[in-house]
Amino acid sequence: MSYKLLFVCLGNICRSPSAENIMNYLIEQSELTERIICDSAGTSSYHIGSPPDRRMSAAAMQKLGFKLRGQARQFQRSDFEEFDLILAMDRENYHNILYLDPTGKYEEKVQLMCDFCSQYTLKEVPDPYYGGSEGFNQVIDLLMDACGGLLEHITSQELDLRS
Repeated sequence: MSYKLLFVCLGNICRSPSAENIMNYLIEQSELTERIICDSAGTSSYHIGSPPDRRMSAAAMQKLGFKLRGQARQFQRSDFEEFDLILAMDRENYHNILYLDPTGKYEEKVQLMCDFCSQYTLKEVPDPYYGGSEGFNQVIDLLMDACGGLLEHITSQELDLRS
């Protein structure tokens, strides 16, 4: 049985596909591709079907050596059932996700991405969309930290329960 992660931002073209691709890279390095599955989505419908933002992909290529893959989709109620952990990039995304769960049934599944950082103290992954290249680079660094911490959390807490 695999553990399923969903990364969520606003449009699903910058932060969440970066998190998905970085996490897949770390999962591959750890030889856990059969155990952990990743996807990403946006709370809005602005960019459905679009590939990751070219500026975000350029930052990933420059810092990590790979281009971002994926196609934007919108978060749906069924994602609560489908995924074990839903990671919001910022508080607004977090609240927008929980808004679709009025009974609070899935609240424990939704967490902020930065809660898994060990090097950075930021509480939210800032949206780089309207800024310059430095913002995209910062997002990559922040997500590398958070994804590393997340993988550590999953391998120490969650996968032990499922083996």
